[in-house]
Amino acid sequence: MFLPTTIKEVEARGWDELDVIIFSGDAYIDHPAFGPAVIGRILEAEGYRVAIVPQPNWRDDLRDFKKLGKPRLFFAVSAGAMDSMVNHYTANLRLRSNDAYTPGGKAGFRPDRTVDTYTKILKQLYPHTPVVVGGIEASLRRLTHYDYWSDKLRESILETSGADLLVYGMGDKVIREVAKALRNGFNMKLLRGLRQVGFMADKEYVEKLYNGKTIVLNSFEQCVEDKRKFGKNFCDIETLSNMMQCETTLVEPVGDRYVVITPPHERLTTEELDHSFDLPYERAPHPRYKGKGDIPAWEMIKHSINIHRGCFGGCAFCTISAHQGKFINSRSERSILAEVEKVTRMPDFRGYLSDVGAPSANMYRMGGKNEEACRKCLRPSCLHPKRCPNLNNDHRPLLALYEKIRAMKGIKKAFIGSGIRYDLFDDSPYLATVIKHHTSGRLKVAPEHTEDHVLNLMRKPPFAMFEELNRDFRAICDREGLRYQLIPYFISSHPGCREQDMRALAQKVLGRLHFDLEQVQDLTPTPMTLSSVMFYTGMNPYTGEKVFVARSQEDKRRQKSYFFRDDRTARPQRNTQRRPSPKGKHTNKKVSK
Repeated sequence: MFLPTTIKEVEARGWDELDVIIFSGDAYIDHPAFGPAVIGRILEAEGYRVAIVPQPNWRDDLRDFKKLGKPRLFFAVSAGAMDSMVNHYTANLRLRSNDAYTPGGKAGFRPDRTVDTYTKILKQLYPHTPVVVGGIEASLRRLTHYDYWSDKLRESILETSGADLLVYGMGDKVIREVAKALRNGFNMKLLRGLRQVGFMADKEYVEKLYNGKTIVLNSFEQCVEDKRKFGKNFCDIETLSNMMQCETTLVEPVGDRYVVITPPHERLTTEELDHSFDLPYERAPHPRYKGKGDIPAWEMIKHSINIHRGCFGGCAFCTISAHQGKFINSRSERSILAEVEKVTRMPDFRGYLSDVGAPSANMYRMGGKNEEACRKCLRPSCLHPKRCPNLNNDHRPLLALYEKIRAMKGIKKAFIGSGIRYDLFDDSPYLATVIKHHTSGRLKVAPEHTEDHVLNLMRKPPFAMFEELNRDFRAICDREGLRYQLIPYFISSHPGCREQDMRALAQKVLGRLHFDLEQVQDLTPTPMTLSSVMFYTGMNPYTGEKVFVARSQEDKRRQKSYFFRDDRTARPQRNTQRRPSPKGKHTNKKVSK
């Protein structure tokens, strides 16, 4: 049974009142890959009466926000699986013509800055009912952040939305604590005592926090005036976010108030993570979407398996560690194999798992050899600038899991579709196993660039490691008689990357190595990433070193154009076409990407 989405579905359960109502910018897909569904199922398992309102209409008389009334405990708001601005706009600020999380892939079913919009409406309609915001949009905008789409710093989403509480990171544990704290009424004192939350406070409250476990960040106003202070804030935030055990509260002044961010929970245990995945999901889109077209995001993942959370790669442009954490949180074999068995029973399953993976496919059960050393570690990456000597990169548990999946009834092939970190291989048979048993004929990897000074700013391994991978890949394919392809992905316009660097990339990849590239992705500077900070400030916040930034759309186009011309090394011609900007008003008309 799906979580109810209408008053009729609520009444069918015999409920006369709801405890929690979730508003989501995505269509409702009842599956552990979609955060609102996970939060709803976790609360349901605790005995709460939960409903979900997917993609409410924010333009009309707001009937979608009123139809279920007000909950006994709180409203929960999420933009969905993506930041709404990333969802809406391409890297060159063009309005996208599609939305992968909407039936038929149609755009226009969620507003810009979804969390702000939904929360303001709910606070207007129900001013005395708590609104708790979470998900990736709220999580990465919890403090002062650079907003690429307005090209300026924005205040914490707590300030701009008016939410009562923010849950950051993965909310499996903290959402239960929030519900418990609100069970007997709106008690802000109890909520402020929780880990992994954010809220607004006054000076009197904050002064009581000033102790050895509190860091007062530069204020929003100071960050606006001095980019170096914004960079300093980021270094403090990233360092604390990547600690295994953090006890520090962050305080950031904004105007005459303060954003307070409490320390995160430690990572979930395997048992706790299994619990989230083992809940009774319908593993399908809600029946309300029947006849409205496929939901592309669902079609992509419905026959896939997520085996862990977190990533210790620490790539400068990636938000995974900021949201899911640096330390790997792996599911048990039992839970994974049970989910595989459920997939094999799906009516449209034909024997092919599209992915057995995670943020990084080959980090399953990896971590520190000495966990006490990890607890003291402040590095944002276990792999950059060099692999940590304390890292256990043993692939045997993952290879054993693959073998068990291959042996299961109904499995013809289990593909690895997630990104693979080739700087973890060493002498492991992992690559050979993946090529032989888990590749569709195309193995996708992401070296991201060829020039070491750019790779260093990206926190990616040297290009020489990709060249070694390429040689090993071809040797294995020759040995096994396989005509497979290695598909590399690259990023253009990353801070530190000049036009000559893209020319060098094209010469090495297209010329010397003879690759035909399918994708060169223009960088989108997303909130709470090192790349976005460098893009805005023009410097590396950790070193103070100045960094070149291709800021104009013309500069960005010229960098990318080396891969889409017959003459790869020629200087691209100037393009004077103007790009629309999200700063102004726009219609919901479809435009090309």
